[in-house]
Amino acid sequence: MAQDIDIDLGRAATQSGVRDHNERLLLSAINRMGTIPGSQLARRLGLSAQTVSVILRSLEGEGLLTRGQPQKGRVGKPSVPIGLAPDGVFSIGLKIGRRSADLALMDFHGVIRDQTQIHFRYPMPDAVFAFLDSGLKRFLALLTPTQRQRVCGIGIAAPFEVWKWSDAIGAPAQEFAAWRDVDFAQDVSQRTGFPVTVLNDATAACMAENALGEGPGLRDYAYIFVGSFVGGGVVLGGSVFDGPHGNAGGFGPIASQRPDGTPAPLLDTASLYLLEDAISADGGDPAGLWTEPRDWSPFAQQIDPWVRNTGAAIGKALVSVCAVIDFPAVIIDGAVPPDIRTGLVEVARATLQGVDTRGLVVPDIRAGRIGENARAMGAAYAPIAERYFVSGS
Repeated sequence: MAQDIDIDLGRAATQSGVRDHNERLLLSAINRMGTIPGSQLARRLGLSAQTVSVILRSLEGEGLLTRGQPQKGRVGKPSVPIGLAPDGVFSIGLKIGRRSADLALMDFHGVIRDQTQIHFRYPMPDAVFAFLDSGLKRFLALLTPTQRQRVCGIGIAAPFEVWKWSDAIGAPAQEFAAWRDVDFAQDVSQRTGFPVTVLNDATAACMAENALGEGPGLRDYAYIFVGSFVGGGVVLGGSVFDGPHGNAGGFGPIASQRPDGTPAPLLDTASLYLLEDAISADGGDPAGLWTEPRDWSPFAQQIDPWVRNTGAAIGKALVSVCAVIDFPAVIIDGAVPPDIRTGLVEVARATLQGVDTRGLVVPDIRAGRIGENARAMGAAYAPIAERYFVSGS
């Protein structure tokens, strides 16, 4: 079996992470626009045709680009479209969640080639890193030797200061404090031999949406991700803005209200753990929320009020969100089925129409396109973006 192949993770080879600015500019443009002739790239980027031609030949020689079929025009010789080579770069994404961890193998087109998942009552370092080791061996066994050389790094998406969440997820505080001593970048790099990119889990979800989902049509927006605990991200000028501490868009602490009117942060009015608690209180097993394939129909009695309360809490919170930055749009996504996401968007829209928005331009509220997998996909995309694209691509 593929996962039984013996691969030395400590000597896994990678491509250089440092690229010339113009190389990154061309790769970014091709990533955004798809296959495109070099002559058009030169015109759009304001570079000379000779400069573009030389760089494209070099990138093609490295296996990063592929040529399409010549396209005949009205005059002159046929133009040849250039695109990213799917096998030109690979990356690994690790999402560490409160109830599960996901590991994804992504190619240069942003397509997930393989993925694996583990569930737990709460995450612990030894279990998560053992899962990373086994999953990484499985992925590398699927790749040819040449493809293994093209794995550019590992992205890790984890909650901000994960050790502080012990009470909320029912983990023993003393045991859970082991996360405080984990240096993701250093520990995982030493463990695997790959460069490591670390980002907040909700920021990773925002990055996936911005690069692979609804985001490409927008330059500025707020992003809300409803997971076990609600979080989010900020996109400005087409780029994910993560702030000096990597936690921009952490909307959980925004002032909110419970259904009975008592004050509480958005974290405690718009998170999935509230649905888990409601299911448990009614004698059900909330583990069914995370079982694949996703079927939440048995929980309709608890879901309907949760959608109403969560959508309303998000709608009211958007007044505060948009009062700080004049966001023309807000994207709502989450670790929920598509119909539940649609319900949250509809309730948030209706709620925002009924609150005082004087002094604000009411944002366009949209549903995200990626869903539960956004955090793992964003983690996998981060090393590719960091090493091959300019900011905002």
